[in-house]
Amino acid sequence: MALSRRELLATGAAAAAGPLTPADRDDADPAATVIRTLRGTIAPGAPDYVYVPLEVPSGVRELRIAYTYDKPPQPSGTPGNALDIGIFDQRGTALGGRGFRGWSGGARGEFFLRADAATPGYLPGALEPGRWHLALGPYTVAPQGLSYEITATFTHGPPGVPATPVHPPQRVRGRGRAWYRGDCHLHSVHSDGRRTPAELAALARGAGLDFINSSEHNTNSAHAAWGPVAGTHPDLLILTGEEVTTRTGHVLAVGTAPGTFVDWRYRARDQRFGRFAQQIRRAGGLVVPAHPHATCIGCAWKFGFGEADAVEVWNGTWTPDDEVALASWDATLRGPGERWLPVIASSDYHRDPDRVGTPQTVVLAEDLSREAILAGLRAGHSYAAESSAVSVTFDAVTARGAHAGIGDRLHAPAGAEVLVRLTVTGADGCDLRLVTDQGVAFTAPAATALEWRTTPARTSSVRAEVRRTPQMPPLPGAPVALTNPIWLT
Repeated sequence: MALSRRELLATGAAAAAGPLTPADRDDADPAATVIRTLRGTIAPGAPDYVYVPLEVPSGVRELRIAYTYDKPPQPSGTPGNALDIGIFDQRGTALGGRGFRGWSGGARGEFFLRADAATPGYLPGALEPGRWHLALGPYTVAPQGLSYEITATFTHGPPGVPATPVHPPQRVRGRGRAWYRGDCHLHSVHSDGRRTPAELAALARGAGLDFINSSEHNTNSAHAAWGPVAGTHPDLLILTGEEVTTRTGHVLAVGTAPGTFVDWRYRARDQRFGRFAQQIRRAGGLVVPAHPHATCIGCAWKFGFGEADAVEVWNGTWTPDDEVALASWDATLRGPGERWLPVIASSDYHRDPDRVGTPQTVVLAEDLSREAILAGLRAGHSYAAESSAVSVTFDAVTARGAHAGIGDRLHAPAGAEVLVRLTVTGADGCDLRLVTDQGVAFTAPAATALEWRTTPARTSSVRAEVRRTPQMPPLPGAPVALTNPIWLT
């Protein structure tokens, strides 16, 4: 049975004993293939990640790993078995170290590595001899335990020509200072998505997007795959990043330098997230907690927001946990002198019927470059829209000509009258709402434009929502657009 998008949000982490070791090869055919198999059982309560030693001899041209595990039926309400997998090379499994060679979670049952190629999710490169480790992650374990079987196939022979990564450009043809549409959260075959990077790029352009962010679960393998794709879409900016999928929440690394890998093997209780948030920022990216109130195992955000640069409050089709995320974010908007986090919206595309660009983030940027797009997102000069058919104009002005747009501050005397203006296209029949620091302040039913007057003394922030007609009053209808606030000081 196909999994829903929410069920696919979580990818995670298993156990074994004894190294997988090929036979002594001193007298063997140097082109021979050696197969070794290991079986084991993981008990309930196992660590998040357990490492199976894998002795790689010299002269291996290709390493292929396959694994299976039992999935016995369980009573309703009892989690069954789910086992993820990845691999680290002879440089070790240290947290944040250099040994990472790939992760596929539970998306595939086998993978290979060579100098010149690797399964999506894994990094091609030399198969240096030494002790490697398979990383097994028991995402859930049934009460009777999880029995698994791992098969390692060592093919000897001369290595292929090492692959040279080609990354997408940091700037593409744009429209100068303009509003650019993007989707910062989508998945290809390099994690648990069904589409290739080329197919995702075509879907993005078809959805009217100007930029996307590569956000595979716990791997940077797609970064090099996007370079050739960029050549066929010269007006699509492709940012490189990752969805860091921990056991206590997921975070988007948006726009990190190509090739950056961010480790995921920790929980909130370990007090290690700050180190990796700093790594994301040092690599030029943004730290964006994803779907912070999602209900799948390991999906809800437990790390707090002190290290965040923005927060994803709208993830795919609008659901109750998005409404909770929006309300929780709104409660943090205290005043113009306080630190605040801009919001973004993303599709979290995995497979149809998900739709790339539904929803999307529309950001005001100086040009279509990595630096400019990230600067606009960081400043909150952006709004969320259901699709490229929806456009929002939202600003505030005073009689003396002071002006502020989305994410800006309007400086005016406390009693000065401020005119707030909202215009929406592509949302016929929807209600327009203005939300201040005190709650919903003004509603224009089934409108395309509204004007509202206030003062900085009465209102410290105002943001806009465009909502469909409520289906279950008093709950509001699903949004068509949401903006970041304008601050009145």
